[in-house]
Amino acid sequence: MGNHLLEVRDLSVRFHTAQGMVNAVNGISWHLDRGETLAILGESGSGKSVSASAIMNLIDTPPGEITAGQILFDGVDLLQAAPEMRRRTNGKRISMIFQDPLSHLNPVYPVGWQIAETALAHGWTKTAAYDRALSLMARVGIPDPQAALSKYPHEFSGGQRQRLMIAMALMLKPEILIADEPTTALDVTVQAEVLSLLEELKAETGMGLVLITHDLGVVADAADRAVVMEGGRIVEAGTPHDLYHSPKHPYTQKLLAAAPGKGVMRTAGKLAPPILEVHDLKKSYGAFEALRQVGFDLHAGETLAVVGESGSGKSTIARLVLRLEEATSGQVLWKGEDLLAKSPKEMAKLRRQLQMVFQDPTQSLNPHMTVFEIISEGWAIHRDILPKSQWRARVAELLEQVGLSAAHAMRAPHQFSGGQRQRIAIARALALEPEVIICDEAVSALDVSIQKQVIDLLGDLRDRLGIAFLFIAHDLPLVRDFADRILVMQKGEIVEQGTVHQIFDAAQHPYTQRLLYAGLDADPDVQAERRRKRRMLERA
Repeated sequence: MGNHLLEVRDLSVRFHTAQGMVNAVNGISWHLDRGETLAILGESGSGKSVSASAIMNLIDTPPGEITAGQILFDGVDLLQAAPEMRRRTNGKRISMIFQDPLSHLNPVYPVGWQIAETALAHGWTKTAAYDRALSLMARVGIPDPQAALSKYPHEFSGGQRQRLMIAMALMLKPEILIADEPTTALDVTVQAEVLSLLEELKAETGMGLVLITHDLGVVADAADRAVVMEGGRIVEAGTPHDLYHSPKHPYTQKLLAAAPGKGVMRTAGKLAPPILEVHDLKKSYGAFEALRQVGFDLHAGETLAVVGESGSGKSTIARLVLRLEEATSGQVLWKGEDLLAKSPKEMAKLRRQLQMVFQDPTQSLNPHMTVFEIISEGWAIHRDILPKSQWRARVAELLEQVGLSAAHAMRAPHQFSGGQRQRIAIARALALEPEVIICDEAVSALDVSIQKQVIDLLGDLRDRLGIAFLFIAHDLPLVRDFADRILVMQKGEIVEQGTVHQIFDAAQHPYTQRLLYAGLDADPDVQAERRRKRRMLERA
């Protein structure tokens, strides 16, 4: 074993399913040294999270089964260790933080108790456990940690919940921390803060960090070494610099080619007349102002991106424009007519022209309906669009238009991957032949190659059909490749706007600059420079 803190040798894991045997991990080997960050990079289904679950003994058996391999820690093969030893090891010496903290924090218990519970389970006194929890909450940057001890998970932001998960994982000063997609779907600034926090904690404690991710920028920013997984196998390994500048395997090359932020920025030409005009839009919830006099135009065939952190008001704009919520004041003019003054019946007719693709297709697609029923539902409501005799042929045409097959029409949403479900959501939006599609974080949680496929699809639809997009996102490299113009929002206000070239080449507002420097780049050299500039801006 040498000096390796952890060594995985020839690990294989399979799952028994109704469709047969699935080999999720096939003979992988890697090691982690003390004080090192190892990134395990791959897309959904590559086996990266399954291998981490095997280390923590979190694979459900059945249907899962570890068929071969060793996991060596402190000279002991964890796969052969007694259950009592695994319980003493997990949490205390090897700990893990998960992708979605809201799903892993108990909604009915205060967070202080949940963090302290780890120590209580290992024999600590209540006083010592709560003192340690309070200290860690302060260390990970939770405001007013004493008051926060008695709060519940829903009272914290997404970034704060991830910090609470980190505090929980560090409760017993583990020697190894496994972080499974710890920054997915977080705002760019929060993502940068979480990665910096993990780096600081690693330096303080000397622990080894296993970082599971599908984001090449995370690898460039945080990893010392990386292994690339595809189809349950490791296809390449090396430093972030080597993987970026001289990738050997076609899969690594494919991931790098799909990385956003490297394409040619669109040059704005002569704009068509605006089809959507927003004037002095305001939304208040009691004393809280979510939007403050927001105004902008959207032109036919244009992509207008709205960027900003959570709570900036960008999704509120989408809901108000579509009248999913009512504005406090202002105007939303659709071809000169104020949508805010329309009756519900009038809005129902207009909504065929204004469609929306939501962030999570799992939540926005009815699980009890087939793909055919989902796509054709709009025609049942707007009966003048298409005769029923033509529905089946048109569904097939729409599915092929978004890169799926007509044979998929009779399947249910759960039978598709995340990227495929988002394509179905786009097909549903296209079914009503809209002039505007609002995308609310529509690709933020997708793998990088699927993300590129969906963005290429939307760009093709814009260019061929003249559809205008209001594209809400926090991923600035993605916006750089897709948008024509950008609105930057902070605390309910537009702080800067301009063409993609103006924002990315000559941003004026400090908040915009902070967003740009917080974004992650797949090139480790570029990322190191961004990190340096971000720290300079923070000190200024």
